[in-house]
Amino acid sequence: MALPTGRELVRRVAPPGIAFGLVGAALWLSGEPGGSRLALSLTFGALFGVVLQRSRFCFYCQWRDFLVAGDPRGLLGILAALAAGLAGYAVVLGAWMPDPGGTRLPPDAHIGPVGPVLLLAGAVFGAGMAISGSCISAHLYRLGEGSPTAPFALVGTGLGFVLGFATWNPLYLVSVADAPVIWLPRHLGYAGYLGLALAVLAFLAWPLMKRLPDPVAPNLCRGSDPLRALFSGRWPVWLGGLAVGAIGTLAYLRVGPLGVTAEIGGRARQAAGAAGLLPARLEGLDTFRGCATAIREAVLTPNGLFVAGLVLASFVAALASGQFQPARPRSGHAIRGLLGGLLLGWGAMTGLGCSVGTLLSGIMAGALSGWVFGVAMFAGAGGTLWLGRRTGLLT
Repeated sequence: MALPTGRELVRRVAPPGIAFGLVGAALWLSGEPGGSRLALSLTFGALFGVVLQRSRFCFYCQWRDFLVAGDPRGLLGILAALAAGLAGYAVVLGAWMPDPGGTRLPPDAHIGPVGPVLLLAGAVFGAGMAISGSCISAHLYRLGEGSPTAPFALVGTGLGFVLGFATWNPLYLVSVADAPVIWLPRHLGYAGYLGLALAVLAFLAWPLMKRLPDPVAPNLCRGSDPLRALFSGRWPVWLGGLAVGAIGTLAYLRVGPLGVTAEIGGRARQAAGAAGLLPARLEGLDTFRGCATAIREAVLTPNGLFVAGLVLASFVAALASGQFQPARPRSGHAIRGLLGGLLLGWGAMTGLGCSVGTLLSGIMAGALSGWVFGVAMFAGAGGTLWLGRRTGLLT
């Protein structure tokens, strides 16, 4: 019997080793004073990373697959995530705030101002997705797969946040300060909003379902070893979507709404402040909900551990499935990553979150800002992709 090669040995040993390390870190954190929130953040991040990697859950990729190849399955997975999260949030919010008609907003929910700046932020974020090839959350899980573009895109995202801070004050004074913050359950009630939102999702899903390809047995059911298929086969996107919605609900119940940019934005703000690149005052920024970009003093933060768990768990999943395929970056990877990341960061900072925070968590919570950002984001991504394919700059 031939001995395993070095690469095969790493593939066999590293995934369980890192997985046990994540479990051990979560247990250690849970035993520290005030560490239960940090432990849960790491755990939810790891679960999120596995789901994203195994189901290839990516807002831009699913949209591109539909526009270019006519494949609706990815978009149906996004709609499944929203539907599951809407139902879960309705239960949680109904228990926390039985009467949504008052003046209070749900704690920590991603509910932001709605106006022209939000539309611009969503469109720019969508353009950044098309240029860099992914949204921010997908770049994080692809970092765990060895993507040659993801590191540059994430660096560009940090720079985009700094650019967003530099342009925030004039945008705030011109438009954001007077923009309404609209929480739809306040006007429709929980049942009314849930019914309307699910009706909208069904309206969007109906024509997509008519375009589904012939049914094929899902990867999880193939072969004689279901456990092996669980770690090596691609999960159906609808299953990944349902898991994303469930994780989003549980995370909000125990820690806070899903989001992947608070840590990136906070560290960018800290570095830019230390370098003297920030305005003396960022008007009204810290009064809004969303992926907060407060300067981080602590080494370990909930969102930082969430992102760390996401990257490490996606690395474990990629290794276990043979999808860890690091490649040497070329100039094209660097240029597209940095430019697209710059737009992603500016859009996420100005829109107070990204496709996970503002769109996913916002819609689940009943924020009109989530719907508006989503429409602008998909329009910006689709328009940029069309223009890029016409000019031969994007594929």
